[in-house]
Amino acid sequence: MNYKKALKHPVFEVISKSAEELELDAYVIGGFVRDYILERGEHKDIDIVAVGSGIQLAKKVARNLPNNPKVQIFKTYGTAMLPFDDIDIEFVGARKESYTENSRNPVVENGSFEDDQNRRDFTINAMALSLSPENFGQLLDPFGGMQDLRSKIIRTPLDPDITYSDDPLRMMRAIRFATQLGFSIEQASLKAITKNKHRIKIISKERIVVELHKILETKKPSTGFLLLEQTGLLDYILPELMALKGIDEVEGQTHKDNFYHTLEVVDNIAKTTDNLWLRWAALLHDIGKAPTKKFSKKVGWTFHAHEFEGAKMVYHLFKRLKMPLNDKMKFVQKMVFMSSRPIVLAQDIVTDSAVRRLVFDAGDYVEDLMTLCEADITTKNPKKFNKYHNNFKIVRQKIEEVEARDHVRNFQPPISGEEIMKTFNLKPSREIGKIKESIKEAILEGDIPNDYEAAYQLMLKEGEKLGLKKA
Repeated sequence: MNYKKALKHPVFEVISKSAEELELDAYVIGGFVRDYILERGEHKDIDIVAVGSGIQLAKKVARNLPNNPKVQIFKTYGTAMLPFDDIDIEFVGARKESYTENSRNPVVENGSFEDDQNRRDFTINAMALSLSPENFGQLLDPFGGMQDLRSKIIRTPLDPDITYSDDPLRMMRAIRFATQLGFSIEQASLKAITKNKHRIKIISKERIVVELHKILETKKPSTGFLLLEQTGLLDYILPELMALKGIDEVEGQTHKDNFYHTLEVVDNIAKTTDNLWLRWAALLHDIGKAPTKKFSKKVGWTFHAHEFEGAKMVYHLFKRLKMPLNDKMKFVQKMVFMSSRPIVLAQDIVTDSAVRRLVFDAGDYVEDLMTLCEADITTKNPKKFNKYHNNFKIVRQKIEEVEARDHVRNFQPPISGEEIMKTFNLKPSREIGKIKESIKEAILEGDIPNDYEAAYQLMLKEGEKLGLKKA
């Protein structure tokens, strides 16, 4: 089978010519080939395998290209990267690999092209196109990757037990590809992943998080998280999620399975936003429910302050997984902490003061918070579902009205601490904080408008109450 059409970009002719000049065989392999056959759009990363020195070929290609782009060489890995025309082209020499038990980094030696295909993670990633002039574009598919693409199967070229044990990151990659492509993992592979799940402990947290991000960025992330749970990998990676699994029953009273509910919420939010960190918030919004779960005869099952507990857990989870402890983590914390607020509003008569407080506390993230809360509606009762969504429309409308009138998003008090000090001839003291707090509360409650004159008059009144005299 010939795929010359896949190689229409002029860079492939240059690579072919350069390889011929060096008397090397060269092939395009992996994701580029797979995604072309699947018609998944243009692939911006191209992997080239040379039977010989990949670095030497990269340098030759750079010399033969217009403007002689600069080659990045990674001697440790024996690879070279060549950026050209918005494409990253990686060159490597054909090699064979052997592994030790405590590392996913293999011992590498030069090998044949067959050796190189053998070391690939999945059959669908082992397919290659020849760049030799005599069979340019010819498909080399020794493991039936094409058939697996048709059957939508993730399968390893060699024994899956060895493949996953050698490089346990491939277990995460198998699940990620299955989720991205809507494929199934063949049974032998699923068994091998389950058997080797403990091996994930030798993989760096950063590598694991890259795969988690890619799963979360798919159209239906639950597919990946269900596979992680089914194979036992989730116990090692996100035990906080696993703790939500299961339904307890006391005196005939049960609660919903918060694990499956969480996955529904993540799928719901994936339909409405590409914001990765909002998807993380959806995944973690209920993690505080496991440690706060209690049963009492009076009210049944409760999860008091689970949002507060969950927000604290977000920090520890991010730290453990070596994720950024910056504004991204704080955003997820805020979303988890506030995740029930709009739901409570949607159940009651929506007061202006409650909406003002919501907008004040959420700031620029009020829209994200509403998106999260709408995704959190997973009831199968059509009446309840419609009622909640209609109530959320009312809340959104109120937010617009209140914000247009009162401007409390990113609230800055009309009266500064400096002005209070100047007015009453004060040095820094507790009284200043008390007056500022009174002004803020009066604005949020709607007792005074959010303007300078009203705030100034209230400042004078509050100062008088505290026994302060205008200077």
